[in-house]
Amino acid sequence: MTKRLVAHHIAGLPHPGQSGRFADIRDPATGLVTGHIPLADQPEVDAAVAAAAAAFAGWSQTPAARRARILLRFRELLEAAREPLALAITAEHGKVLADAQGEISRGIDALEFACGIPHLLSGRHSDNVGGDIDNWNLRQPLGVVAGVTPFNFPVMVPMWMFPLALACGNTFVLKPSEVTPGATLLLAQLLTEAGLPPGVFNVVQGDAVTVDALLAHPDVRALSFVGSTPVAQKLYTAGTAAGKRVQALGGAKNHLVVMPDADLNQAVDALMGAAYGSAGERCMAVSVAVAVGEVGDALVAALAPRVQALRIGDGRDPGVEMGPLVSHAHRSRVEAAVSAGVAAGARLLVDGRGLQLAQSPDGFFMGGCLFDQVQVSHALYQQEIFGPVLCVLRVPDLSAAIELINRHPFGNGAACFTRSAATARHFSRAVQAGMIGINVPIPVPMAWHSFGGWKSSLFGDHHVLGEEGVRFYTRYKSVMQRWPGAVGGGADFLLPV
Repeated sequence: MTKRLVAHHIAGLPHPGQSGRFADIRDPATGLVTGHIPLADQPEVDAAVAAAAAAFAGWSQTPAARRARILLRFRELLEAAREPLALAITAEHGKVLADAQGEISRGIDALEFACGIPHLLSGRHSDNVGGDIDNWNLRQPLGVVAGVTPFNFPVMVPMWMFPLALACGNTFVLKPSEVTPGATLLLAQLLTEAGLPPGVFNVVQGDAVTVDALLAHPDVRALSFVGSTPVAQKLYTAGTAAGKRVQALGGAKNHLVVMPDADLNQAVDALMGAAYGSAGERCMAVSVAVAVGEVGDALVAALAPRVQALRIGDGRDPGVEMGPLVSHAHRSRVEAAVSAGVAAGARLLVDGRGLQLAQSPDGFFMGGCLFDQVQVSHALYQQEIFGPVLCVLRVPDLSAAIELINRHPFGNGAACFTRSAATARHFSRAVQAGMIGINVPIPVPMAWHSFGGWKSSLFGDHHVLGEEGVRFYTRYKSVMQRWPGAVGGGADFLLPV
C-alpha cells in the first residue's frame, strides 16, 4: 500500500518541509503505518510565521463582515465534506464514525459563532462625556497567533481556535498533533477553496521542537493550547515569559456524583457514554463516579455487566460502541495505570487489559475497566489516565462529595445526577470546576458560552470560545475625541471631566 505524505500548509500551498525528520501515521484499528508527516524545525516555523505576518496587514483591514462571509463559505464546504473528514478522523484517532461526526458538528457550532463577528466586535460609544469630548472603544487583532492542538479532537479543538482568531482579524499558525494530522490538511484545503487569502491560515506539522520554535518566535503574539497539564504549565510559563498571551488548557479528572434520589438508569447510561465513549480519550470524559450514601452497591451492580458487554472494534464498522486507543504506547500507559491500581488495593471488577480482536490482532484495542473501592490516595484517582477506566468512590453525603471534588488538583468539569433542585443548585455553586452538569454527564458548553476549567486544568486568564475567546484574540482600545471648533479654548491642565 502506498504511504501518503501529510505535508505542511504554508502561504496557501502544500509544503514538503526540509528538516529531514519524519513521523509515522498509524491506523489504530490495524496498527499499520498509513503515512508519514514531516516534523518542522525552525526554518519551516519561520516560513509559516513570515507568511502569516505578511498576510496580517491586508486581512486585519478587511471589514469584519467580509471576513465572516469567507468563513460562511468555509462552513458550506465543511458541511459537504463531512463524510471524508469523519473518515479521516477515525482512520487516525480510532473513535467511532458517529463520534467523529459529532466532533465536526461541535466544530461547526464554533464556526457559526465566529461568523457573527461584526456584532461581537461592536464597541460602545459615550457621547459628550465632558468638554465636547466623545469616548468610544474598539477591539483590534493581535497579529500572528498560534494554536497547538491534541490528538483526540483533530477537528473540533482547532475550530475552537482558528475561526474566532481569523474572524477577529488575526492570522494563524496551527501545529496539530503529529498522531492525527490528516484532518487538519483537509480543513486548510477547504479554507483555501472558500477564498481565504494565502498566509492567513498555515499548518506546520511537528513535535515538541516545533512548539518550542513557535514559542520562541518574536512575531507570534499569542498561543492557544489544549493537552496535558505538565505541557500546559510549561507552555504558559515559557510563553508569558516571552511576552506572549497564552491560554493553556490542561488535564482533567472529571467526577460524576450519583445521589440516592437519582434516576439510576439515567445515571448508568450517562456513565457508560461519558467514561467509555471515544475510549475515554476526552478531556471531558468522566473517570470518577462518586456514589453517595446507599446508592453505591446498586450503581456498581448495574455498571459491571454493561462494561463487560461493550461492543469494541474498528470505529468504521457499524454497531461498534468503542474503538481502539490512539497508539500502542498510549495503551501501554493506560494498562500500566490499571495494574498500579490493582497493586494499590482498588477492586477491579471488570478488567479490559489484554484484549485482542481476531479480526484486528495488531490494533490498539483495550476493553473497558471498572474499579470499585478506590481511595483518594491511589494514583488511579489522583492522575489523569485518559483511557476507558472508570473508578467508583463512595461517600456518605453531598458535602463529602463536594469536598472530594474540590480537593482534587484538577477542576475541568463535574456533574451531579439528582431529582432535587436544592441539591443541584448547591452543587453548581459550591463545586470548584469550570463546567458543571446537572443530569448532564459531559457539560461542554455551546460555542456562544466559553469552555475551560479551574485549578490545574487551565493556565491563563481566558477560557476558549464565547466572549472569553473574543477577548483573548483582541486588544481593547479606548478612544477619546474632540473636533476643532468645539466650545472652549486655551490650555486645560485637568483630566477630562
